[in-house]
Amino acid sequence: MKKDIENRGDIELLINSFYDKVKKDDKIGFIFNEIIGDNWGHHLPVMYQFWDMVLFTTPGYAGNPTRKHVDIDSKIKLEKEHFDRWLELWGENIDTLFAGEKADEAKERAKLMAGLINMKVEMSRNGNMIQ
Repeated sequence: MKKDIENRGDIELLINSFYDKVKKDDKIGFIFNEIIGDNWGHHLPVMYQFWDMVLFTTPGYAGNPTRKHVDIDSKIKLEKEHFDRWLELWGENIDTLFAGEKADEAKERAKLMAGLINMKVEMSRNGNMIQ
């Protein structure tokens, strides 16, 4: 029986295994490989901290995911299909490793964030301010 996401170690396992899949993915891997390149040593700890904050309200994350994605969109157009694929891989990865309330919460929060960020990326293309 799978366990739930319980701590930082679980988050690191989730993030590492997820991005291992993302890097190889035919639909979105190119985005991450081009933007992050060889700088995974910086990106992964940021993602650990982000998801630690999201799931366990641990302080320490100070980034702006919306601004980051708007900036990426100026280099590589981020389309709904990219967000959908990210969510698909995220959900599959969680379901492979974990089961429980936090696992379900991680999937639901990702869905909400992807929808919001996708909407704000599209709004920014039309000259609307984003936060």
